[in-house]
Amino acid sequence: MARRQERAGGGGGWLPWLGLAFLPLAVPPAAAPPGACPSACYCVATPELVQCRYERLEEPPKELPVTVHNLSIAGSNLSVLPRAAFASARPLPDLRLLRLRHDNIHTIEDMALQGLPALRTLDLSQNPLLSVAAGAFAGAPSLRTLQLNQALLAAPLEEQLALALRNLTLRRLELAGNALRALPAALLPAGLEELDLRNNSLQRLAAAELRSLDAPALRGLRLTLGANPLSCDCALRPFLAWLRASAARVPDARGLRCAGPPPLRGAVLLRLRPEGLACAADEGGEPGRLETASYVFFGIVLALIGIVFLMVLYLNRRGIKRWLHNLREACRDQMEGYHYRYEQDADPRSASAISTPGL
Repeated sequence: MARRQERAGGGGGWLPWLGLAFLPLAVPPAAAPPGACPSACYCVATPELVQCRYERLEEPPKELPVTVHNLSIAGSNLSVLPRAAFASARPLPDLRLLRLRHDNIHTIEDMALQGLPALRTLDLSQNPLLSVAAGAFAGAPSLRTLQLNQALLAAPLEEQLALALRNLTLRRLELAGNALRALPAALLPAGLEELDLRNNSLQRLAAAELRSLDAPALRGLRLTLGANPLSCDCALRPFLAWLRASAARVPDARGLRCAGPPPLRGAVLLRLRPEGLACAADEGGEPGRLETASYVFFGIVLALIGIVFLMVLYLNRRGIKRWLHNLREACRDQMEGYHYRYEQDADPRSASAISTPGL
């Protein structure tokens, strides 16, 4: 009997341990403490650098460390940035760099950056932007660098961005890879120091665009223009002259090359002379059209002169016929005189008479 009780007591000893093993499953997990790294992201070294890469987030993480300095979200599906998108729970007073690349952002609403008073650099590159509210950047008064590389391909946003940037003090603006065909003068706030226009569709900078760059508010602006299909025809002469005089404002000026016409393809732009840039009609530009029109006008003038000449001949046909008849008679008389003299000189009797005058 004692043995049975001992066995029973020994067999039931593992039950308390089993209950302890299943206890964590019954208790819900505790929320991340304030200031901890979000579960969908990882923090490098310290919570001051947070990276959320290719996590397919539908919205920005809510509980960000209050001490975060750099925040990078890439490869997600944020779509819309609503009001206070990154500081809905509490402000982030130390956030200075915000990178949002490849996040399928197409709409930025008013005050989307509210709660980010120290933000200085915003990167929205590789996003299909469709709508930018006039107050989209109003919550970031310290913003100095805006990167919009390959972000303006989905829709023309120059007017919307001009309204959104009007109250900012930008120092650097990046617009590379946006297929721009002209200088976006409306997006150049006063005091801008650096403008990146590489890898666009610029063939030249027109005279009006060059005058805007020489305005007092933009005289300190430096712009990069590499990887643009520059057309080295006569329409490029104003830009070439400006580039020679302001090469210090274009850091990559020595690397600019011609994309056309074929004889100048690959030529270094600064090695060309303005008078050597020809206007070819087959280039399809305005100089070519003007040259074609000049040739057409010249041909029309020659045709009119020919018609007038033919009309004069027709109206004076009788006088011309009489003149030709008289000319022919005069020529005939002259030829008969020559023929008579030749016969006289060739007659042997006249020759002997001349040789023996005393007989």
